[in-house]
Amino acid sequence: MGVRKGEPWGAPGALPDDGVIVRSDAEARHVLTEARRDNQPFPTLGLLGGDLCRTLGGGRGGDERLRSPDAMTFPVDVGEVLVDGRLHLFVAHLVARTRWWTRAFVAMNAQFVGDLDLGPRAHPGDGLLDTYDARLPVSQLLHVRARARTGSHLPHPAIEERRTGALQVELERPLAVWLDGDRIGAGRVLSVRVDADALRVVV
Repeated sequence: MGVRKGEPWGAPGALPDDGVIVRSDAEARHVLTEARRDNQPFPTLGLLGGDLCRTLGGGRGGDERLRSPDAMTFPVDVGEVLVDGRLHLFVAHLVARTRWWTRAFVAMNAQFVGDLDLGPRAHPGDGLLDTYDARLPVSQLLHVRARARTGSHLPHPAIEERRTGALQVELERPLAVWLDGDRIGAGRVLSVRVDADALRVVV
């Protein structure tokens, strides 16, 4: 089961011999997508970089740490999204937005998107996605972006927040969609859900 209030989450545990080391969220997503396509179970991932790794406090040391007694293993959720009917996976975040972020929909499994703390309360093991549906006036963009570096942009009257296991969003027009930093095209109808405790990661 996922994280529970007042209970420890994760445990000491090194990367198994058949684990896969990845250095970015995008690389992790590609490994999971390939496993899903081949009808294979997800391998345990050793995280050396990316926003999920940062959320878990990882990124210190190299391959040797992941296989040492200092390593920690966590059960984490995986995001799934139908983009206009096509199924995709993500480990850290989904971002659909205009060029300047005046219109955006974000689903966070991790806390960060690059240098932005977009999901300050997002937890990758709680069985939920933190979603933000934003319609920002141009006059507020710089202010909101500056505060987003520390997660203090929320709450905001132009950003609708939800914590959910599943949600469908119909946008007014297609927006460019990024999954774990990879642009996958554009979409207008986004159906997101969380696959709780679907993956084991080591940091």
